Amino acid sequence: MRWLIALLLLLLVALQYRLWVGEGSLADLHALKQEIALLQQEIGRLIERNQELQAEVEDLGEGLDAIEERARTELGMIKSGETFIQVIEPQASEAPK
Repeated sequence: MRWLIALLLLLLVALQYRLWVGEGSLADLHALKQEIALLQQEIGRLIERNQELQAEVEDLGEGLDAIEERARTELGMIKSGETFIQVIEPQASEAPK
């Protein structure tokens, strides 16, 4: 009877080891849940970015206003008949003379 109790205690210790420390333990489960949460945040951020890019693509495809705005801001283009005026402000390190 003693060997049966010893065997059951040994089995209990082995199962407890797997539960707390071994592969598939509670610590592994917690780490996987944290990784899932981080990946879901990343997916949410990427979905927002894709929606912004899709809106920009639709805006560029529908009208000339978005194309004109991009040409003005990114390329510095102006329409014919307009006068381009560039204002250069002095840097903070330069003292006025």
